[in-house]
Amino acid sequence: MTQPSNVSEDNIEEEQAREPMPELTGNEPFFMVMNTGSGSQKAQDIQDTIARVMQESNRRYELMAVDDGAELIPTAKKAVALAREQGGIVVAVGGDGTLNAVSQVVLGSGVPFGILPQGTFNYFGRAYGISQETEIAARCLVDARIQPVNVGLLNDKVFLVNASLGLYPQLLEDREAYKQRFGRSRLVALWSALATLFRAHRQLKVQIDHEGKREVLRTPTIVVDNNALQLKHMGLDRKPEVKHSNSHLVAITSKPLSTLNLYGILLRGLLSRLGEDEHVISFGFNTMTVRLGAGRKRTKVAMDGEISYMRSPLIFKVAEHQLPLLVARDPELREIA
Repeated sequence: MTQPSNVSEDNIEEEQAREPMPELTGNEPFFMVMNTGSGSQKAQDIQDTIARVMQESNRRYELMAVDDGAELIPTAKKAVALAREQGGIVVAVGGDGTLNAVSQVVLGSGVPFGILPQGTFNYFGRAYGISQETEIAARCLVDARIQPVNVGLLNDKVFLVNASLGLYPQLLEDREAYKQRFGRSRLVALWSALATLFRAHRQLKVQIDHEGKREVLRTPTIVVDNNALQLKHMGLDRKPEVKHSNSHLVAITSKPLSTLNLYGILLRGLLSRLGEDEHVISFGFNTMTVRLGAGRKRTKVAMDGEISYMRSPLIFKVAEHQLPLLVARDPELREIA
């Protein structure tokens, strides 16, 4: 049974105070951007479910399907243009990469944003009580309200959940390779992480500037988190410098670690006790600049699970605009994460 999300009312009020959000009439058409990939049966089932819910709700919609991730941004731009012309809503249907790509275009456009999440972990949707079950999420879309959501930026590129460099992108890259071989499950993800941490890793030498402070650090990884639910699941939400900070992003890093210490951090994270690990450094901030050590001009980064390369310096900050996210109007339909 679904119940209200665990997002605190204080956080909601703080977000809502930043900028006004449009009111929904309940008649807005949906322009849905979906990456169908290889055209699997699951993708067809999702489309059939959407069609049935929209028909039963007498709600106009257009499904804009793509079979190549490279087409997500151009298609999202078309969806935003149509939504502006017709007073509609743009909806992203898919995993973290799809939600990220579409939100990149929607942010700052003034167009409301909905999601039908399909990812393995679905941290973004779960943080706002949005079900991973397509039918439930679709029914909530047709009777929704708007909740403003803070968005992170890395060199002006959107991330909804987290962005990282160093070891963490390698963990994600290896996890995807394992999933391709053994299927998508949390057990496969765990096994992949254990295998990755067993190998030797290069340490990053970085200069970090944030909130008027500067420090030089050698570290295996830096993760910047924008998701209260993920912080809670790792056990970092109880740390004073995170919980009581007025900042909206949280940096997580450490000094150089042995393989045994890395396994210890992984275990504490799984047990929601990462905040108790003496090796973990975490702090809240609004803007942070990371400069790579001498001789390194670019590095591998991960943003909501998508891997790319970026040039130094890396500037993490809270986006000026908020994302007008559709959530269930009835609190009883919001799922507890």
